[in-house]
Amino acid sequence: MQHLRRRHLIAALAASFLATTPAAAETLYIEAGRLIDGVSNDVRTGQCITVADEHIKAVGPCGKAPDGARIVDWSGYTVLPGLIDLHTHLADLGQSADLAAPMKASPAETALVGARNARVTLETGFTSVRDVGTYRGLTDVTLRNAIDRGDVHGPRMWVAGAYLTIPKGGGELNGVVPNEELPADMRLGVAATPDEAAAKTAYLLDHGADFIKTIATGAVLAIGTEPGAPELTPEQLAAIVKVAHARGKKVTAHAHGAIGIRNAILAGVDSIEHASLADETTLQLAKKHGTWLAMDIYNGDYIEDIGTKEGWPEEYLRKNRETTDAQRAAFKRAVELGVNIGYATDAGVYPHGLNARQFRYMVKYGMTPMQAIRSATGCAAEEMGRGDVGAIEPGRYADIIAVKADPLADISALEKVDHVMKGGALVR
Repeated sequence: MQHLRRRHLIAALAASFLATTPAAAETLYIEAGRLIDGVSNDVRTGQCITVADEHIKAVGPCGKAPDGARIVDWSGYTVLPGLIDLHTHLADLGQSADLAAPMKASPAETALVGARNARVTLETGFTSVRDVGTYRGLTDVTLRNAIDRGDVHGPRMWVAGAYLTIPKGGGELNGVVPNEELPADMRLGVAATPDEAAAKTAYLLDHGADFIKTIATGAVLAIGTEPGAPELTPEQLAAIVKVAHARGKKVTAHAHGAIGIRNAILAGVDSIEHASLADETTLQLAKKHGTWLAMDIYNGDYIEDIGTKEGWPEEYLRKNRETTDAQRAAFKRAVELGVNIGYATDAGVYPHGLNARQFRYMVKYGMTPMQAIRSATGCAAEEMGRGDVGAIEPGRYADIIAVKADPLADISALEKVDHVMKGGALVR
């Protein structure tokens, strides 16, 4: 069975490679029906987008197409920038009731599963992702590099390499074997002191990480840790931030509890993942420091439903119930306060390709449809510090999607994207 499984994964990867074979470079002239650029609140009509050499060259009123350009008629669609998900786990097996699953799969098999996840993610309109950690350290670097070379069909990836976590903390594979017996590549980010945390940060950046993911509190989906409990110390967090920022790299912190969130913000992290138990003081602190929040307010429902049906550990289900409603209340308040919020789903906890389901929840809990769209386009790009994705404007990559329905009238339209383009190449 193991042999057959690997053959199927290899076949899927081969199909992915064939799908990414590039066509000859050409200039495109895209006729947009309604244009949302990702950085303003405007909706423009009668606009055309000129694309060449993977990038947007011009945006303006439609007229005569450039000589030799191929016309792409999206005049019956709403056209938007390719979507960005700031919290994914492409290079991993996905959540299940089997705690040992990440250890049972080899790094090679994990990478092949990641290739499948990447393809599905791109085809549903998410042309960029921030991949925030994998149990098999540096597998995400391998997947990102394969996508960049054109070997694998997937979104642009910015990767963390591994989780920076305390021993037996929220970033460890707890409850399977004694942690000291886990494979070495599953403990690349384990650090017990500030010096170890600094050294691990340097190691991950030296080996291809684009940013650093820290585990500042316990986790919902980790045995033996509590979401409200601080884990990495303020001193460890400060040491990590110092090394990363000196190299021009950003740091994000997994943090559910208010104390852990405050520790991370005061240490200088750039963004907070989850922020489930953030209180008023913490949210005001995030606003004061300009810290971004990446709040996955959809997947609590998925965990409760599927986790219960599949027999996930009761500890997981209990912690999920304790954080889901609190997180949504914190999200609503963060929107009211004007805290920076980027689109982040924790895809991998639920199946990849369903990333757009969260849009409905963001609107339900306080955002306008345009705010939700911008959280996954221009705002997400800003959170990552990227000026090359997230908007339909000259100089950015030609990562563009089109939907027949109007997402401003019904945000769930983004769950069924009709056309996807990455770097000027039509994906679907």
